[in-house]
Amino acid sequence: MFSLKIHDELCLELINYHRAAEVFSIIEKQNAYLSEWMAWPPHTKEIEHYKNFIKDSLHKYADGKSLVCFILYKSNVVGCIGFNYIDLSLKKVEIGYWLSQHAQGKGIMTSSCKFLIDWAFEYFDIDKVEIPVSEGNMPSRGVCERLGFVQEGVITNAENLNGRIANHIYYAMLRENWKQI
Repeated sequence: MFSLKIHDELCLELINYHRAAEVFSIIEKQNAYLSEWMAWPPHTKEIEHYKNFIKDSLHKYADGKSLVCFILYKSNVVGCIGFNYIDLSLKKVEIGYWLSQHAQGKGIMTSSCKFLIDWAFEYFDIDKVEIPVSEGNMPSRGVCERLGFVQEGVITNAENLNGRIANHIYYAMLRENWKQI
């Protein structure tokens, strides 16, 4: 397991079983909040469901296909962020994330995304980072826009968010544009 320090109060930690109960507690308590913009929370009804996600994530990480990290703020898990997929043949990654309702508005997600984007361009030698965001999810769109991402397009009917069909806006950052920020 690795941990990547962003600053004194914030770090990313490779997803692991040690924190499964802590993360499941957030999901359980904030299920309605998290379900507004993500399809998976209503299906995570038992800790075993989350442990299966951890197992799958660790296998994909070992295969070089994805990377999922816990976001720790003041040593407590407040969310997750990662590369939903890593495509080395196309030199691109897709970032996905979620943040506890109580951790909103502190710059945690913007700092975490910036760190992961730097890592993608430097460590993985990626040329493009994509972030798909539900069209109505203004906080997530704000993260992308604060980081200087460009809207590449809208995918209509991209996701069923627990009975509500949502469009996705695809944001992207190219390596040559990131260096200018």
